[in-house]
Amino acid sequence: MDAPPVLIDTRTDLGTDYVAAMEIAGRYAYAGREWVVDRVARILGATLTDTVHNHHNFAWRERHDGDDFWVIRKGATPAFPGQRGFVGGSMGEISVVLEGQESPMSARSLYSTVHGAGRVMSRTEAAGRVKRRTQWTCRRRDCDGSLPIRTPKSSDGANPRCPTCGGKTQKHRTRAVVRAGKVDWPSVQAEVRARGVELRGAGADEAPEVYKRLPVVLAAHGDTIRVLHTLQPVGVAMAGIEEFDPYKD
Repeated sequence: MDAPPVLIDTRTDLGTDYVAAMEIAGRYAYAGREWVVDRVARILGATLTDTVHNHHNFAWRERHDGDDFWVIRKGATPAFPGQRGFVGGSMGEISVVLEGQESPMSARSLYSTVHGAGRVMSRTEAAGRVKRRTQWTCRRRDCDGSLPIRTPKSSDGANPRCPTCGGKTQKHRTRAVVRAGKVDWPSVQAEVRARGVELRGAGADEAPEVYKRLPVVLAAHGDTIRVLHTLQPVGVAMAGIEEFDPYKD
């Protein structure tokens, strides 16, 4: 990033509030993962025998070489000796459960490791550029009437009426491809399913080809980690391209 870092003194009210909010967000993330895993276990009729949790994009207060630091692991997770972590590959390749190891390189990296394989292609490069628009559209299938989303509702709170037929309207989100991406998403879907992976949702920006090969990435970390388990994907569930996230989109 070209922008200079923004620093907050953790001894100030703002710094204290920031740390408190971050820690709450961390607990919320743990709770969210527990909820998702519980739901998946119910769907599969499975029983949980072991769980592995780890954060990334988080800050920890730690002591290294006799000094206290705030260690910010952007795109990384803790990997202290004996600490387990999960590292994902892609929807079509392996993931692993690993364990941190003691080594000179581990100490130099502040006992950190990757949280994923890492991208070789940006989301926009992979999926293309899409323009989304929200508008009021007529609920009648044979009418193409529409209004800008800024059109106010009526005094009783009802949606505005269709300008063409006078019928009821509803919010509708459209997406138009402004620039095509490099990934052939239908071909990727077919390939992933041919491997026996149940695919729900996702999009071109998460295709296997946009990520590095996880075995190569792990090998580059040498003796800082030890792979305990190698996992093969059997199912992938992600937000689809039609999903609208107001916090992201």
